[in-house]
Amino acid sequence: MSELSLLVLDADPPPRLGSLSGRVRVLHADASNLAEQLPLADVLLVWDFQSHAVRHAWPGDGPRPRWVHTASAGVDHLLSPELAASDTVVTNARGVFDRPIAEFVAGLVLSFAKDLPGNWALQREHRWRHRETRRVAGTRACVVGTGPIGRAIAATLEALGVTTALAGRTARDGVHGPEDLPQLLAGADWVVCAAPSTEETRGMFDRGRFQQMQPSARFINVGRGDLVVEDDLVEALTKRWIAGAGLDVFEQEPLPADSPLWDAPGLLVSPHMSGDTIGWRDELGAQFLELFELWAAGKPLRNVIDKQRGYVPGH
Repeated sequence: MSELSLLVLDADPPPRLGSLSGRVRVLHADASNLAEQLPLADVLLVWDFQSHAVRHAWPGDGPRPRWVHTASAGVDHLLSPELAASDTVVTNARGVFDRPIAEFVAGLVLSFAKDLPGNWALQREHRWRHRETRRVAGTRACVVGTGPIGRAIAATLEALGVTTALAGRTARDGVHGPEDLPQLLAGADWVVCAAPSTEETRGMFDRGRFQQMQPSARFINVGRGDLVVEDDLVEALTKRWIAGAGLDVFEQEPLPADSPLWDAPGLLVSPHMSGDTIGWRDELGAQFLELFELWAAGKPLRNVIDKQRGYVPGH
């Protein structure tokens, strides 16, 4: 164990790796020196999960880490063609963000239904204006994405009395296939995107998809930013094709100050925080240490990414 090298692509605050002290040589890198450090490491921990440095620095031939773990659910920021073609195992933080993101989505649904943004705006103006709001129980939702996050969202919405349909890349028991999506969108009060970023899903929510939704529908994206054609969403909101939207992920992050999304009518913007609850970094660190013990003992790893698909296959 003493000769094993762990390379950490750093971010603040750093991970707590005290249990590896004296057992593993820990190296540190940032975007500027990652390429020269990668051949020295047995394991790469992508702690800076917002960085795209791995895509650019991953070596072709020669020494490279045997295992890469990213402290995120998505892996599109690191899966270069060279990494995808290698024999390096890639794992993600599947399981850490499921419940927090589901709670966040439920919060958005309740906020829209009960017009909490409207209350806040009126309060700031010192205006008393009685309104009627919407009952959540009895409404319908379509959740696109059938991984643990999508399933947790569906279960949470169903607990609120929302009839929820799951849509994925293939039809199977309890899951609708792509051919059912137009009909599901047309009948949904809440459309939630929780899909990974793949060649099949990028740009899937475009002008045509928003026109399939009913005028009273709200769209929520907690998947990846590039799943939405943002100009088309602005058009859909401006022309009232849909009633509102909530975005937690964006094509460019941080969202530029001059983005039209900031002022799109009926849109709630949050800074990629839906899964980040108090103590989440400690959970990510603990998960990595558990996986490291499995890897060091030669046991099968959990959360192994199918590098051709870009996500952990379901069972």
